[in-house]
Amino acid sequence: MIVSQRFLVIAALFITCLITANIIAVKLITLGIEPIRLGGFQFPAPLPAAIVIFPLSYIFGDILTEVYGYRQARKVIWLGFLCNLIAVIAFWVAGLIPALDADVQSAYERILGYTPRLLAASFLAYLVGEFANSFILAKMKIKTKGRFLWTRTIGSTFVGQGLDATVFIVIAFGGTMSWALIVGIILTHWLVKTGYEVVATPFTYVVVNFLKKREGIDTYDHDTDFNPFLVTR
Repeated sequence: MIVSQRFLVIAALFITCLITANIIAVKLITLGIEPIRLGGFQFPAPLPAAIVIFPLSYIFGDILTEVYGYRQARKVIWLGFLCNLIAVIAFWVAGLIPALDADVQSAYERILGYTPRLLAASFLAYLVGEFANSFILAKMKIKTKGRFLWTRTIGSTFVGQGLDATVFIVIAFGGTMSWALIVGIILTHWLVKTGYEVVATPFTYVVVNFLKKREGIDTYDHDTDFNPFLVTR
């Protein structure tokens, strides 16, 4: 397949959303809603500021799979992983170099410093969630014969975001806080991110229809090997 400029734009937006989300995730925000508290359980729980952009990566992931197919989406998912890894390494190396101002160094480490545990949680959650999202959308497209796009985008995101939130929160915070609070955080992440997809569904329809018309393709993964590690195929 010849890579088009439109494909490159969607891939670049996908990766930009991913890297940006990881940078701003250190800031915790609230939804302005009085939470329900039962013992250690709290809903809604605080969210990382990444919530304002990270769900867009799933929307662009949906567009890539729906229009170009799982094979192409798989390549972009791994490219996003590599680009994020390069960014993290650059942040880490820059953090090792003493700053002229101690306050600047402290602020830099607070914003761009990552612990190995958080990195492992972030990378694993990303791969599990994104591949689950792309796999389910591709399979549902075949089952529905290309109809009912909204069921594919929302259904795949519901599963992908659920896995992403669960893997990240459990690995990152398991053993450091009560399981009741962890469940509340997972549910908040899951529902808010899925709600984001629901609200953005009209946007997804517009972009998908535009790309299918301009690219002249509508890929079905009938003979695709869904092994996530076959990045060269």
